[in-house]
Amino acid sequence: MAAVLGLVINLYKLQIVEGAKLTEKARNQQMVTLQPFIPRRMVVDRNHNILACDRLVYILYAHPKLFKQSDEQVAQKLAPILNKNANELVKIFQSQKSGILLASALPEETVTHVTALHFNGLELTQKYLRFYPENDLVADVVGYINTDRNGQAGVEYSQEDLLKRSVQNVRLSQTGNGALMPDYAPVGLLDFDDLQLQLTIDSRLQRSARIALKQQMEKFRAKRGAVIVMDALDGSLLALVSVPTYNSNEYSKADISLFKNWTVADTYEPGSTFKPLNVAIALENGVIKSDDVFKDPGFIKVANYTIKNAEENNYRKISVTQILQYSSNVGMVEIMQRLRPSIYYNWLQRLGIGQTVDTDLPFAVSGQLKSQEKFVASPIEPATTSFGQGFSLTPLQLVQLHAALANGGKLVTPHVVRGLIDSKGQIHYSPTFTTQRQIFSRTTTKKVIKMMETVVEEGTGKASQISGYHIAGKTGTAQKASSTGGYKKGAYITSFLGILPVESPRYVVLAVVDEPKGENVYGGTVAAPIVKSVMEALIPLEEIPPSQVMN
Repeated sequence: MAAVLGLVINLYKLQIVEGAKLTEKARNQQMVTLQPFIPRRMVVDRNHNILACDRLVYILYAHPKLFKQSDEQVAQKLAPILNKNANELVKIFQSQKSGILLASALPEETVTHVTALHFNGLELTQKYLRFYPENDLVADVVGYINTDRNGQAGVEYSQEDLLKRSVQNVRLSQTGNGALMPDYAPVGLLDFDDLQLQLTIDSRLQRSARIALKQQMEKFRAKRGAVIVMDALDGSLLALVSVPTYNSNEYSKADISLFKNWTVADTYEPGSTFKPLNVAIALENGVIKSDDVFKDPGFIKVANYTIKNAEENNYRKISVTQILQYSSNVGMVEIMQRLRPSIYYNWLQRLGIGQTVDTDLPFAVSGQLKSQEKFVASPIEPATTSFGQGFSLTPLQLVQLHAALANGGKLVTPHVVRGLIDSKGQIHYSPTFTTQRQIFSRTTTKKVIKMMETVVEEGTGKASQISGYHIAGKTGTAQKASSTGGYKKGAYITSFLGILPVESPRYVVLAVVDEPKGENVYGGTVAAPIVKSVMEALIPLEEIPPSQVMN
């Protein structure tokens, strides 16, 4: 009776006094909190070609102590499948008895060959790995993710919120041996949408642009180069190439400096490619007319400085069109001297010089512009700015500004993201961009584009001519600024910017080549042929009709 009484008291204590506490403790032991793996969204180009996706791969471990065959026999069969040396595999097997990592990312087709061997002691475990089918083709745009599956560069970084599907932790019951009980899983635990992030990039054009750029870089032993193709109507980027680059699948082997795309993360002095914008500023302010003529003896004195034309060319009398056509520094200084420095400076600010470009590409930096006090007080500042030196911007900003000349004066937002689409191509989300801002009148931009056409037809940009098409353009050969001040001797950044077609301007193509070496290294000789090749690829892709009937 005493024993029974003791049991009753203990039962009361367990069931009533400590019942709630023990029930909670038991529940915690029976439940496990998990975060289900949900694949990251795919990235595709404008034609639905896959640029990034999650791929199922396998990790292969070896446990030599479980081998039924000899180490040599296993190595001989396994080596050709893993593309390894058989003798090296034997040494690895003999180094430890278990838990040897042989491969960290085997594709399914390779795993099929491994399992067909039916060897004991080989262990395969699954995992998902981010895969970039195009390797290094679009690395500067797409970027990569790290081992924690977080974006670190490109749109993988800037569009993390769109690429990472939302997932919540769930609590599941488990049996005494730890097995999960799916009966208690919430409804729709592993359901996720089929949305993909679509870019404006055209992989075909990207490939053509890279081939053309690499050919010229190898020919002139250049340090680096870039090509940008933009639709001036909406700011969408059809191609953005940077060389050298890296392979997104092997980012750990790359130079860390390559993870920031220098077309948005580095600035440079644009040189003569900025001259058409200065002409547009002068026309807008009424200080010049299209048919004005200037004296150009080959040099001009500004304060204590003497400014000369390239190769000290002497044009005597020169029109505004010819100033662009032959890229006269003296003529540009005379044009901008007609404009008050304070007004000129306000216009530079209106264009966004010294500010960061609004774009969906990460790590964008602002250009550099002298303070207004210094600009207005020093006559040499407006003079050097007139031919594109003494300030800096990114290549992407230069394309944005020339797009304004092409589209009738509107400043558009450069972007690579079109939106989220489903497997049928229906769009579910489109990003919103800054309202387009009118900076030039349509009358002014038409005049400047016609002037730029003569650069290609008769001036320094002849190397970009394409039979049957009217192209506007501007060459640039700028001295390269030194980190210690002044300019690096013999170091130039050559560039060419083309706009196609003149009668209905829409596409802006910029090629920039940094520090080409050799003789005759100018924007017209180094960069213009690149733009020509890119436009020749662009024309059939975008079905651009010829400007005139060809024989």
